[in-house]
Amino acid sequence: MPQLSMHSPLGDLTLSEDDGKIVAVDWGWGRDQTATPLLKKAKAQLEDYFDGKLTKFDLPLAPHGSDFQKHVWRLMLRIPYGKTQTYGTLAGNLDASAQSVGTACGRNPLPILIPCHRVVAAGGKLGGYSGAGGLDTKTALLQLEGALPVTLL
Repeated sequence: MPQLSMHSPLGDLTLSEDDGKIVAVDWGWGRDQTATPLLKKAKAQLEDYFDGKLTKFDLPLAPHGSDFQKHVWRLMLRIPYGKTQTYGTLAGNLDASAQSVGTACGRNPLPILIPCHRVVAAGGKLGGYSGAGGLDTKTALLQLEGALPVTLL
């Protein structure tokens, strides 16, 4: 599986490709580096995102997960840059619990590209974040997008 690593304001990230689609974004530097056209495009888009020049990714994604997780992730992709939704709102769209939505967010293999950082708890609280740095990373991403919940400003 081709991988390409990059430096970011959040630390090193490694992008993984399988069958012409991005399947993972992991924190840390990958052992093997293969600069495929798709991985170079993904890296460039992430760099533009961190520089404030890109608000919507245009990449083929194929996250591995259950049908329910994939449904949650599709809903997260609809949350616009600079906006947030609550776990409860997403859960209401799925006839599921907020906790099950939170679990699906925590298992998102494509953080940043599938914007699980835009999903917050009720009352403007952050909730959790499974990426490296936890809530500090989630806060940094929301701050980059100008989307910190009012109670945190």
